[in-house]
Amino acid sequence: MKKRSKTAIDLFSGCGGLTLGLRKAGFSVIGAVEIDDLAVETYKKNHRKTRVWHTDIKKCSPRKMRLDLKLKKGELDLLAGCPPCQGFSSMRTLNGGKDIDEPQNDLVFQMIRFVKEFRPKALMMENVPGLAKDYRIEEVNKTLIDLGYKVRYDVLDASDYSVPQRRKRMILVASQSADIPFAEPRTKKVTVRDVLSNMPQAGKSGDELHDLPENRSDKVAKLISLIPKNGGSRMDLPSALQLECHKKCGGFKDVYGRLRWDDVSNTITGGCINPSKGRFIHPQKDRTITLREAAILQSFPKNYYFSLRKGKHHAAQMIGNALPPNFIAAHAAVIAKYL
Repeated sequence: MKKRSKTAIDLFSGCGGLTLGLRKAGFSVIGAVEIDDLAVETYKKNHRKTRVWHTDIKKCSPRKMRLDLKLKKGELDLLAGCPPCQGFSSMRTLNGGKDIDEPQNDLVFQMIRFVKEFRPKALMMENVPGLAKDYRIEEVNKTLIDLGYKVRYDVLDASDYSVPQRRKRMILVASQSADIPFAEPRTKKVTVRDVLSNMPQAGKSGDELHDLPENRSDKVAKLISLIPKNGGSRMDLPSALQLECHKKCGGFKDVYGRLRWDDVSNTITGGCINPSKGRFIHPQKDRTITLREAAILQSFPKNYYFSLRKGKHHAAQMIGNALPPNFIAAHAAVIAKYL
């Protein structure tokens, strides 16, 4: 008798990083909700069998979705999601004070709305570390306990779970039947060298995400060429060679920095193809990392499709906002085992 695949739904699915991680852990992702059209286009291309609700989640009826998917209450194995997190990000709190009040912050409660309707056997929610210190996570925790779930949440680093990138994330896991632990950290990290050293030459690979040209001024191109290979940064340059805007700013030392071959990368963000946004210059080549290299550092496979319909920078934002599939897969595999 064929074993039934464990079912999952992906809320706030983005371009599909979470779904890919769930699939790698053996889940069948039967439904997804996403509002952004570019992300939906990308998601559908990679996950053709998943039914996608292209809508604002606040307008999405959990009951109608459950009935459309022909699920009884308590039948869904896993409800997973990553509510938009800009309001909790460290950059936002650094630049705008710690008491940020914006409507997106309350999207974490949409997860609860779906939990109450589906009563899934397990729940997984991922977000930036800032949420772990916010009152909303305490409200979510209390509500889940009242609903009969055993809950744990913590801030973990994706680089401990086969992601070649230093990326701290809050993860919450809840279950009706057991106190599910997090996955054990891997003993060996995957490095930039492990995943990028054998990449074909950018511009001549036949992969559009790897071949898009850069458009730099002569001054910036020269500056990049002077950054020491394998981990150097603008801080290594004499004052005369630094940009005027950098002389006035002592912080953000990773700006105009190179990745290190034998380390994980820094956090991949939506600015990952812009040297002024962080340590995004190739360890050896005189260029920033390509969109494909950024996606690989997020642990996406080399053939994962990302739409370029709105241009390079929108694609970079989509990649930077994605969940690293390997990080999700590690924890989802533990959930599957306990289920």
